[in-house]
Amino acid sequence: MTSSGGVFDVEGLRARLDELENEMARPDLWDDREVAEDVGRKKNAVERELALHDRVELALDDAEILLELAEEAGDAEAIAEVIGKCDEVSTMLEEAELKQLLGGEHDAANAILSINAGAGGTDACDWAEMLLRMYLRWAERHDFRTEILDIQAGEEAGIRGVTLRVEGEYAYGYLNSEQGVHRLVRISPFDSNARRHTAFASVTAVPEIDDSIEIEIDESDLRIDTYRSSGAGGQHVNKTDSAVRLTHLPTNIVAQCQNERSQHKNKATAMKILRAKLYELERREQQARLEELTGEKREIGFGSQIRSYTLHPQQRAKDHRTDLEIGNVEAVLDGDIDAFIRANLLAQGADVRTNHAGGDVRA
Repeated sequence: MTSSGGVFDVEGLRARLDELENEMARPDLWDDREVAEDVGRKKNAVERELALHDRVELALDDAEILLELAEEAGDAEAIAEVIGKCDEVSTMLEEAELKQLLGGEHDAANAILSINAGAGGTDACDWAEMLLRMYLRWAERHDFRTEILDIQAGEEAGIRGVTLRVEGEYAYGYLNSEQGVHRLVRISPFDSNARRHTAFASVTAVPEIDDSIEIEIDESDLRIDTYRSSGAGGQHVNKTDSAVRLTHLPTNIVAQCQNERSQHKNKATAMKILRAKLYELERREQQARLEELTGEKREIGFGSQIRSYTLHPQQRAKDHRTDLEIGNVEAVLDGDIDAFIRANLLAQGADVRTNHAGGDVRA
């Protein structure tokens, strides 16, 4: 685990921690708050990696000692404890493996996730709400903080669209794997004849961009609309037109927020969402230009169908990018989507390794 070719480059991490600690000790560091906070985030990330290494090493040592004792005593209970320790280590190593695959520029950032109902009428709106619950439950499993920034109710049921902020380490790196069209097949609860219906909803994710990245937005390029916030009703209904919708006219990108009672705060949050969407648009355009120059073609593109969830006649959830299929679709809809995320990240990692085969490979 200590070699640079393994999961942990411990010597490299400790050297990096020393550098960051020296940087944190600079008397003038806090003259620039943004730089200081960035150094602090990097230091915390390195400390977390080293802590993970220490936990793995300690668990392996404990398992080795338990195994020796179990073999001497022929104790089945102790052997079961050893197996449990090994499973614990396996989970830790899988976590570390995923973190290595999340090496993109903004993979460690918070995510701004949007879900929008597509074809399928009321079923599609209901499906969008089911996906919202799935991602909220997934975030809860990972102790991520979520905040719904904007939501539009469906006419009869469900939601037409929602934007939420997911705060946590590598939130964007994980949720980036979820981008695309999600398809639901089931007996519609809205069909009096109990027929099978298909509904679609799209999921997009962009990284939350910090203020160190400059995205220029000309105020004259914006159309600013205000409207009354929608919600569950009762005492929480906002009686004023505090919700804000920004439309960037050159790109037709829309960002909106209604979770604050202050119009000023909603506008500030909507601007943050817009900056993130414009940054992601530019990144995707650059990637498309590069792929055009290199002749690279991708079978799976943004907006394509990535996963199907079938509730009738059989029960299954299948990812069309990796062919991973899970029979317990209810667990998936309850937020257990890590297997899909992991399989997609591993497939992307394999693609990167294949593309670099034969070239200079850094140890």
